[in-house]
Amino acid sequence: MEGPGQEAYEERMRRSLDPEGYEDPGIKVSHLSLEGTSTSSVTDVDLEAAGSRRPVSQRETHEGYVELHELVMDSTKELCWMEAGHWFKLEEDFEEDGHWGQPHLSFLTYRSLLEIRRALAKGAVLLDVAANSLAAIAHILIDQMIYEGQIKPQDHEDILRTLLLQHKHPNKAESVRTLRPAQLQRSGTGQAETEQPLLQEQQPMEMHGLARAEQSPSGATRSQLPEKVPEDAEATLVLVGCAAFLEQPTLAFVRLKDAVSLDAVLDVPLPVRFLFVVLGPDTPHVSYHEIGRAVATMMSERVFRRDAYLAESRQDLLRGVEDFLEASIVVPPTETPDEQLLRSLVPLQHQLLRRRYQPPEKAPGKSFLEDLRQEVPEEDDPLRRTGRPFGGLVRDIRRRYPKYLSDIKDALSPQCLAAVIFIYFAALSPAVTFGGLLSEKTKGMMGVSELLISTCVQCILFSILSAQPLLVVGFSGPLLVFEEAFYSFCNQFDMEYIVGRVWIGFWLILLVLVVVACEASFLVRYLSRYTQEIFSFLISLIFIYETFSKLVTIFKDHPLKRHYNVQSTVHPKVPEPNTALLSLVLMAGTFFLAFFLRKFKNSAFLPGRARRLIGDFGVPISIFIMALIDFFIKDTYTQKLNVPKGLEVTNASARNWFINPMGKNNTFPIWMMFASVVPALLVFILIFLETQITTLIVSKPERKLVKGSGFHLDLLLIVAMGGLAALFGMPWLSATTVRTITHANALTVMSKTTAPGEKSQILEVKEQRISGLLVAVLIGVSILMEPILKYIPLAVLFGIFLYMGVTSLFGIQLFDRILLLLMPPKYHPSEPYVTRVKTWRMHLFTFTQIVVLVVLWAVKSTQASLALPFILILTVPLRRFLLPKIFRDIELKCLDADDAVVTFEETEGMDVYDEVQMPS
Repeated sequence: MEGPGQEAYEERMRRSLDPEGYEDPGIKVSHLSLEGTSTSSVTDVDLEAAGSRRPVSQRETHEGYVELHELVMDSTKELCWMEAGHWFKLEEDFEEDGHWGQPHLSFLTYRSLLEIRRALAKGAVLLDVAANSLAAIAHILIDQMIYEGQIKPQDHEDILRTLLLQHKHPNKAESVRTLRPAQLQRSGTGQAETEQPLLQEQQPMEMHGLARAEQSPSGATRSQLPEKVPEDAEATLVLVGCAAFLEQPTLAFVRLKDAVSLDAVLDVPLPVRFLFVVLGPDTPHVSYHEIGRAVATMMSERVFRRDAYLAESRQDLLRGVEDFLEASIVVPPTETPDEQLLRSLVPLQHQLLRRRYQPPEKAPGKSFLEDLRQEVPEEDDPLRRTGRPFGGLVRDIRRRYPKYLSDIKDALSPQCLAAVIFIYFAALSPAVTFGGLLSEKTKGMMGVSELLISTCVQCILFSILSAQPLLVVGFSGPLLVFEEAFYSFCNQFDMEYIVGRVWIGFWLILLVLVVVACEASFLVRYLSRYTQEIFSFLISLIFIYETFSKLVTIFKDHPLKRHYNVQSTVHPKVPEPNTALLSLVLMAGTFFLAFFLRKFKNSAFLPGRARRLIGDFGVPISIFIMALIDFFIKDTYTQKLNVPKGLEVTNASARNWFINPMGKNNTFPIWMMFASVVPALLVFILIFLETQITTLIVSKPERKLVKGSGFHLDLLLIVAMGGLAALFGMPWLSATTVRTITHANALTVMSKTTAPGEKSQILEVKEQRISGLLVAVLIGVSILMEPILKYIPLAVLFGIFLYMGVTSLFGIQLFDRILLLLMPPKYHPSEPYVTRVKTWRMHLFTFTQIVVLVVLWAVKSTQASLALPFILILTVPLRRFLLPKIFRDIELKCLDADDAVVTFEETEGMDVYDEVQMPS
């Protein structure tokens, strides 16, 4: 019942406070009784007429900082609010030994979440309150709680005084760990007590708190999280405490219309947008501390905080709580014999987060033929067939070319200039390496100068005309393997190798026109990880094998013996002392130095930026250091890179810049002009695989590219340019996976981490054409670097070749599963293909890939090596039709899933090679 003088007291309180602060006609409230029934009133109509309902699009969300304050009794036996912890994505608590602990993930009790759900369904919910002080907010909140029957009118004064108590922050002397929790008691109803001037009491306390807040807590270790809060963040204040006169726990939620700075309340100078108040009786089964932690954790989580910003009613908040509960994991009360078992929760958590952050994915088709016929929205799938000749090509042009002006404007950024410098060295090193090896394989018919010029011209044209200019075009390992096989084939049948390439080029142009007209790029969908890994593992093995094969050749030409017939001039076939040993040292040194710098990039030494700079330029640094060592060793001969001066061809006596399609020395066989369609098809398969898979990788949704890709247009450009390049005796190129991913990462703008352990989020990608264009021009200028390149020993390039082969293995799941064959099961990692598939069936799947690898290696080692891509393509029907008869669907999903993680900022043990399944 209402005590005597209550109405007079409330009238005096209203006169003593700022009336505009709490009697705002634009307050939007939710009128629900404890029983959950709705009560309409004139106030509802007035609120709607006042225009308090804002469109959702006009509400801005901000980063959230949360403080939890608990009601305690301080050392002077006075009630106060003491900060118990704060949240900024992570939780930070004040420890018993008098300092702030390390930021950590919040672990909540299930009961506390249920209590929040139950209390929010019946508690006071005030949205878009126009108040500018804590006193005004408190009056509005208490009036609403009295109106809804959560508290009695005679408790108005006690709760108001409590909400306006002084707010303190912990130090070594005082904290929630050392102070006794307070229990609010109902004051007497005598006239003298009700006549006490409440604000006269509280105002000095707030001002006193402000003076204290300006001083750092004596003896307390500085908190880490508040220093990381961005300036535009908005705060949530959570107040929890015991009130003995309440019959049941009550919760009140307030969202202010505009964020308000509250003096002497928070530990950081941020405006408050949300206020939670949780009060209730002292019961053994309810922990208000845990309820407060649960509320604070929910408000620090970005999805629920967004729901709180955009909520239009109580039901919107309840749906936000339910969504939060659906994405939470409950650990049953059983003893855990090994902490490692808790790691099995991580995949489930990732799955729940994906479901929470992303829209649900469309269910996959039931069969291969149904997959071909599935309908996908045109704007979402660039691989969808239109059913019209060159329809995909037209769509690519319509999608990308209207953004051409922005492709130039977006390049006006310092980040693009930094990317140009980095990608130049990342592209130059393999160009020089492959150019030297190509010269060795083809006896000088093509070499460094041809590869540099081809890379320069084709990259310039691709940067100007392509649909995805982030692709880096260059020479790769699979193409080198083909060039060696085709050169051996031409030598065996006494045909001109360089002329045969011209006819292959003609057929390449015809093939790509047919493929693009038929929109056949959609077939790249059905190149599963099974095929990609077999191909990449084979190429990696070829890299490693060829490296040691060349080293063995050097030892045969320059064997180790007691006496040498040393002459004044060096002849390549005359054994030289120490040549083989120095070549071994240079090769091994280059490999281990490049490998060490790659690992150093993810180590703990030096600042992150300097560490990444050294790691990113690891290959050029390795080449430079080992070439310098060779330069200072004057008395030992090593074979050097053969680089012609200027625009000369590598072997001027054997060819010119223009290649006569009919032959130079002998007439090219007519039958071979038509039979060249077979090797042309093989080259096309290689270029198709690398280019389309690279485009798929760089176009993953996680990378958030907004301008789209063009599978058909890019394939047409790359293959057609390669076909024309053969007329000038230059190599054909393809999109290179590692260099492309590196290029995309260099142009990616990441958010700054604001909490320890937080992962950076991608903000944007500088999708533009200028960086690739400038890299191409710089590579063209490098043709004039003959005075420098001629000092690079071939053994150093062999070391880089070995490095590319070994590092390419690290991103291949097949390689990991082969290692598991040699490991006891108890040491197997907690990966889905291990935990969800029986060990012997996992090994059976690995065995099928090993058998295919053996077949491919056998074909590669015979005269039928040109048929290698054909055999590789047969793995597609093998995977689609045969393996499903042996393995269950869930096993294939685990063993053949594309689970490569998109890596923007590299962490220990992971880099772009872990995302790549194609060596380049």
